[in-house]
Amino acid sequence: MPSDSTPGADPTAPEAYKGDADASVSPQSPPAPGGGNGGGNGGGHGPHAPGQAPGRTLGLALAALGVVYGDIGTSPLYAVKECFHGPHAVPLTSVNIMGVLSLILWSLIIVVSVKYVIFMLRADNKGEGGVFALLSLLNSRSETTSKGSKAIFVFMAIFGAALLYGDGIITPAISVLSAMEGLGVATDAAQPFIVPGTCVVLISLFMVQKHGTARIGTIFGPVMVVWFVTLAVLGLAAVIRQPAILAALNPYYAVLFFATNHLHGMIVLGSVILCITGGEALYADMGHFGRKPIRLSWCAMVLPALMLNYFGQGALLLANPDLAFNPFYGLVPGALLYPMVALATLATVIASQAMISGVYSLTQQAVQLGYCPRIRIVNTSAETKGQIYLPGVNNAMMFACLGLVLAFRSSSGLAAAYGIAVTIDMTISSLFFFFIARMLWGWSLWKALPLVCLFLVFDLSFLGSNLLKIADGGWFTLTVAALIMLAMATWRDGKAALGKQFKAMGLPIDLFLNSLVAGKPPVRIPGTGVFMSVSPTGTPITLLHHYKHNKVLHEQVLLLSIGSSDIPYVPAKDRLTVTSLGHGFFRIIARYGFMQTPSVPELLRLAKTHGLVVDMQSASFYLGRESLLTSGPSKMLRWRKSLFAYMSRNAWNATTFFGIPPGRVVELGTQVEL
Repeated sequence: MPSDSTPGADPTAPEAYKGDADASVSPQSPPAPGGGNGGGNGGGHGPHAPGQAPGRTLGLALAALGVVYGDIGTSPLYAVKECFHGPHAVPLTSVNIMGVLSLILWSLIIVVSVKYVIFMLRADNKGEGGVFALLSLLNSRSETTSKGSKAIFVFMAIFGAALLYGDGIITPAISVLSAMEGLGVATDAAQPFIVPGTCVVLISLFMVQKHGTARIGTIFGPVMVVWFVTLAVLGLAAVIRQPAILAALNPYYAVLFFATNHLHGMIVLGSVILCITGGEALYADMGHFGRKPIRLSWCAMVLPALMLNYFGQGALLLANPDLAFNPFYGLVPGALLYPMVALATLATVIASQAMISGVYSLTQQAVQLGYCPRIRIVNTSAETKGQIYLPGVNNAMMFACLGLVLAFRSSSGLAAAYGIAVTIDMTISSLFFFFIARMLWGWSLWKALPLVCLFLVFDLSFLGSNLLKIADGGWFTLTVAALIMLAMATWRDGKAALGKQFKAMGLPIDLFLNSLVAGKPPVRIPGTGVFMSVSPTGTPITLLHHYKHNKVLHEQVLLLSIGSSDIPYVPAKDRLTVTSLGHGFFRIIARYGFMQTPSVPELLRLAKTHGLVVDMQSASFYLGRESLLTSGPSKMLRWRKSLFAYMSRNAWNATTFFGIPPGRVVELGTQVEL
């Protein structure tokens, strides 16, 4: 990692570096909707254009069905089943069936419809959603935010992001496995093939990621339309046969459920949460589709289809309790069972795709905001910068998913591990909403507090019920989150410590320039030398080393610094500031949004509008490469220093990362005691 181009070398400057080898495409261009790179907590990939035409809104609403609602849309495969079948199941009585259905209904209404669809979609950062977008938004009000509050915000954001990695591993495993279990309903002979078949589907899913999702993205929406219509029709048919189930609309049955089951009812609540997993994608994908299309999809199709199917499963259990082992497939006529397994598998692949792409997006934002080292990011579309592929992350997720399937071997086993990440993230989003309402919207305490308390009643109830299942599998999610959070915090703290060392080694640019004219002027050679530095002040360490050893300078010297802004997108006209320092020196300060990809070639093209002419094929780019020693004065623990040094050594190649021609790069090494 270059010593002066190391992201975060200056602890006061947030990281702005993310990118890939092909960085020549304009990074501000948002991807086409339905491209499959939404989901999770990574946020969207394009600013929402207000005043969309009706046809455009309908198109976005259709695309949102696949990307936004894939996860929550496949929850009927396992949510009801886990309440009545498995180690924590409640007896199949009419009181319990009505109670569970009432809990599912009001969870979807309060948590998804009220919290996310109505209120959270209003809490955007220039059209973008997601925990890192919220963190940037709150940090933009740094003048009114105390150090303690900032530390809390950062902790919440890192913890929420880390939890979503665990969720992103479990979602493909449990979704595909639950769909394949339909084969066991059709015939006992298929039982031995469920786990191997699930592994084949998952391997295929991860292997095609390198080709991008543009080609298959166009079928996401239509397939999910078929899926939701099928859910609704199957459920409606069962409800018509057993209309008494509609009494579960009364929340009295939810209260009666807890009065009857006591603590066991709280444990079952940990299975009820499965009906709203994926609801957080509503907010995360806001920038990809916009508020109106997401709301339209939910109200017009997703919510009605889900409720009809859940009530249909409840009606089925009232009439046929023996089908509790898989009530979803119990709704399907025998002749349509195999086609339904195929449709469910395709729907779960789409749901998994959305989560995988969301993890990619989350990682990309973490790199730019300074919580993750450089990694290889490949753009899979020449036209759409938002469609990315992260080989390292993809392979890690594939092996983790396969390990989960082979270890737990059933969706019921995985259900215990599923839910903790979602409930903690929902709690974090409620707290963020409170801070935004108070700090940014100016709401009074008595206006914000009752609403947030309503959200927290559901969030904390679900969280408490899931904590009871830690020993049954919830430990996996928490372990993954703890490891990722440790890595993120170590990278952030290590960069801050490294920045202090660089600052101590630095020299004010005025002193350096004065030293050039105080004595014998240095030899100036033709061409341009570009010295990259995170800090927008001072003299880059690479420049000091170059001049110390070579005693020459280029006729034109550019000091290039790239910083990130607290908004998703910075327009091209506002992206660059060029200052003449005299003696042929120019300081270029570039600002990118946290959803954009910095590109050195693009920046030098923009510099032409400021009178700087730079030939990329003849310019020399100076980067530093430091060797980190753990014996320095930093207060970090020795093992964390070693971890930071390991992460720094394995960061992705800076030359390729910033799109710089490899043949034009000069690297200068230095040792730094951390």
